[in-house]
Amino acid sequence: MTKIDIVSGFLGAGKTTFIKKMLEEVFTGQKVVLIENEFGEIGIDGGFLKDSGIEITEMNSGCICCSLVGDFGKNLKEVIEKYHPDRILIEPSGVGKLSDVMKSVIDVEQTHDVALNGLITVVNATKASKQMKAFGEFFNNQIEYATTIILSRSQNATPQQLELCVKQMQALNEKAAIITTPWDQISGAAMLKVIEGQDSLEMKLLTEEHEKHEHHHEDHEHHHGDHDHHHEDHDHHHEDHDHHHEDHHHHDHEEHEHHYDEHGVCACGHHHDHEGHHHADDVFTSWGKETPHKYAKSEIENILKTLSDDEFYGTILRAKGMVENVEGGWIYFDMVPGEYELREGEPDYTGRLCVIGCDLKEEELEHLFLLA
Repeated sequence: MTKIDIVSGFLGAGKTTFIKKMLEEVFTGQKVVLIENEFGEIGIDGGFLKDSGIEITEMNSGCICCSLVGDFGKNLKEVIEKYHPDRILIEPSGVGKLSDVMKSVIDVEQTHDVALNGLITVVNATKASKQMKAFGEFFNNQIEYATTIILSRSQNATPQQLELCVKQMQALNEKAAIITTPWDQISGAAMLKVIEGQDSLEMKLLTEEHEKHEHHHEDHEHHHGDHDHHHEDHDHHHEDHDHHHEDHHHHDHEEHEHHYDEHGVCACGHHHDHEGHHHADDVFTSWGKETPHKYAKSEIENILKTLSDDEFYGTILRAKGMVENVEGGWIYFDMVPGEYELREGEPDYTGRLCVIGCDLKEEELEHLFLLA
């Protein structure tokens, strides 16, 4: 099985720097092909193979680099058949639509042993607002179809710029994970965990809570019409095709199916009892937010005390998160009713908050965590 990651982003966003980081830190020892897709333009000078539209160059890291033009899907198949790589990284043109490249890969999935793995968009945190206005649909498409958005130059952005940038991204795509931590503070391995959906805070907490309450049969009825679940297993629903990825891409806008793994965890991040007597998502709801907002330790303590003592925000079963400290470093917190703990931890890919319980008041929680 060849994993295919698409790394999109506007010119100058930092796509190549990101790819270089991943090749050096994570993909060493793997057979990797890097494809530049310039949508009809020749991306690399040199002995261009006009008949196949493929030009191959060797990179220092041992990665094979090629530029595909013309019939991208046909040429992608040739690369797969010739090299049988462990992973293919596709770097589209800076003004290409992520959805177009994604569709080409989905077509190839029908006939070859490949899986669309990560839909990654690199965004310059200091220029996002301007680029959104200037490039409109093209910029937005790259955000809307991403499973992971990686902010570059976040260390150069003001806290206000960074928070605005994240809000703009979330307005276009509420499910994507957004990496806001500066790249020199986060490892390529940690980034890959996010890209491959192995790092969902909500899913971890829901799993833990379900294990605690699996014999609990209270009849709470909670329905998740428009409930906001952030990138749990990277479930993506796109209107213009109904292709289903068995791993963690579900491209079907019309209906919400439930697919289970060996632990009984549904792709939407919930446990379901197959006998139909008791559904965990009838008991638990979750509120999750990603934010680059920095907190003082005292602010987090006050928030946790409030959640622990006050039923105004709903019946809180658990709150957990990791956020940047205004004084430097990161604060990790964990709360169950009546007690909580704070500790220092490693930088995460961005600040993350999650609250699980019953009858949660989401808007009020957003105010409590100083996000509204």
